[in-house]
Amino acid sequence: MKKSPLLNIALSQLVASLGHGDMVVIGDAGLPSQPGVPLIDLALTRGIPGFIDTVTTVLSEMQVEHHFLATELPHHNPAIAAQVAALGLPDARRLSHEEFKQLSKRARAIVRTGECSPYANVILVAGVVF
Repeated sequence: MKKSPLLNIALSQLVASLGHGDMVVIGDAGLPSQPGVPLIDLALTRGIPGFIDTVTTVLSEMQVEHHFLATELPHHNPAIAAQVAALGLPDARRLSHEEFKQLSKRARAIVRTGECSPYANVILVAGVVF
């Protein structure tokens, strides 16, 4: 059995397959999936699993070069915005929620959480460990 926190098979395979510049979207329960982009649906019920818990767990195995957030997040969901900032992710880039959804069409996968709060979405861009 794995020793690291990430136990979900689909997420582990996704992270292991990433190359430099590949994107992974982690989103709330309402973020639309995109045609042709695999969806890893973790949602069980409202709030389970939560957005921050899911991001933190993915970060335990994924090297991130930079990330994207919607410009609407701090205004509409300041609690999640503060929690994301506390994660210490490198190089935050902002774009509108509509641009976020367009960029998510290029992701390797979208991970759906049970989060039910607005704009709780991030695009993580894979870095390298060397």
